[in-house]
Amino acid sequence: MPKLGIVGSLVWDVIHGRDPAAPPVEEWGGIAYALGGLEAALAPSWQFVPLIKVGSDLRDEAAALFRSFTHLVPGGRCVEVPVANNRVTLRYQSAERRCERMSGGVPGWTWAELGPMVRDLDALYLNFISGFELELGTVQALRQAFRGPIYADLHSLLFGMPQDGVRMLRPLADPAAWLRCFDVVQMNEDEMAQFAPDPLAMAAMAMAAGVKLLVVTLGPRGAVYFATAGFDGWAEWREGGKAGDDLAGGSPPSRLPAFPPGGGTIRTALLPAPAVEAIDPTGCGDVFGAALCARLVSGDPVEPAIQAAQGFAARNATLRGAATLGRLLRGELVTVEAPA
Repeated sequence: MPKLGIVGSLVWDVIHGRDPAAPPVEEWGGIAYALGGLEAALAPSWQFVPLIKVGSDLRDEAAALFRSFTHLVPGGRCVEVPVANNRVTLRYQSAERRCERMSGGVPGWTWAELGPMVRDLDALYLNFISGFELELGTVQALRQAFRGPIYADLHSLLFGMPQDGVRMLRPLADPAAWLRCFDVVQMNEDEMAQFAPDPLAMAAMAMAAGVKLLVVTLGPRGAVYFATAGFDGWAEWREGGKAGDDLAGGSPPSRLPAFPPGGGTIRTALLPAPAVEAIDPTGCGDVFGAALCARLVSGDPVEPAIQAAQGFAARNATLRGAATLGRLLRGELVTVEAPA
């Protein structure tokens, strides 16, 4: 079965103000939302492989979470590290704005650790939850060695973390070098503003670096995408060989998947989000990105893939927390409005 590798961080969230009438809530966050999106959106023929480190203080809770996934590769689990797991305190200032304070010490991946783990994978989904999962040198080594598609949700890569732990947006050093490492890039409006003043300028920068699809999420207004002329999904790539076959002396490059060439006219469109009575926006971007990546590797063209991802993100907004998210997104659970 083809395998999708997942790089990100499990975070234990303490959430204030999401429901003004309720006390703070503690629950899994971070990549847990993306895993719910992958679980629901991946084609039945695919499995996902977690490339996720977890602090030893929450290893049992992480193991319980992973037992709920049906697309998980047999034996798949987090890699335990002897430090406190990452924890985030979120304080909502409005329905769409929040302040985050992070603590914990889960280290990122080195190439020496990660390289052997991606050898038998077909595609990669990177979600920078902490922002420290991969340094630029590791990502560059990954791009050079891994010939399959790489989807990147830049997310907290654009956030610095001062000593007080409060996350603050700041420009990314050497943005072109980062962009050259990815085939598909996802960001929101605030993150985009750290690269360029408007979406067209951002698209020009991304396509010049070799990105084939840029998706900027706009919250309840939907998402705008920019795609190179030759790119409309990964259906053709799926006919090729395994992405990691050339790592450490595998099959010759002639068997590796070939990507459509860049250049030419950029295709763009704004796709409105489904109307939904949202009660919690937490994790919507993570669900959207994971579902979009899942639909692309499953063979969907760009616009149907984005629309499917928007549907999953909208459904996520009707639920608080990630504990039962996979069941909700798979249609096994429904949310019921309280009576007036």
